[in-house]
Amino acid sequence: MKFATANRLVLAFILALSLTALAKSDKKEKPAPAQAVDSGSFGVFIKGQRVATETFNIEQRNGSSIIRSQFKEGVGNDPAQKSEMEMTGGGELLRYEWSQTSGAALTVVPKNDFLMESISAAGSGKPAEQPFLMPSTSAILDNNFFVHREILIWRYLAADCKPEGGNLKCQQGPADFGVLVPQDHTSLHV
Repeated sequence: MKFATANRLVLAFILALSLTALAKSDKKEKPAPAQAVDSGSFGVFIKGQRVATETFNIEQRNGSSIIRSQFKEGVGNDPAQKSEMEMTGGGELLRYEWSQTSGAALTVVPKNDFLMESISAAGSGKPAEQPFLMPSTSAILDNNFFVHREILIWRYLAADCKPEGGNLKCQQGPADFGVLVPQDHTSLHV
């Protein structure tokens, strides 16, 4: 009788463990929370008066970085332009989106060995596409947002500066980066 009771207890324990494991496997893992990397604003002033403001937020999540920016003209107005760029931890572009309140928009995504730009004019139908023979590691340098220059500086520091004796040691010469300027439909080296 004691043997049967012990077997029942062992069987009940194994069943409880199995149900607990099954319940845990049914739960979906929550994505890692975003980690803030940088945020702030850039002001544009004429004769001491603020005429425009760019606010930005950079965060990391699951091995990628997302850079969001808004550009407002005047004080307190709604954003005239917005952008969002997603990159891998290695600096490869996953997507770039830009839009303005008039309805114009553009998107840049990697496609094979190209960066493909899709442009939608305000009120138009099908977007126009323009390919650029550039690797996905090319930087986006939108002429409407200052934060993209900050990202380019970070890329320079990551590529050409190394820690040495507690200090950051950078190469003496200039570095060369391929960039895409979406609104100008231009690629160049900076």
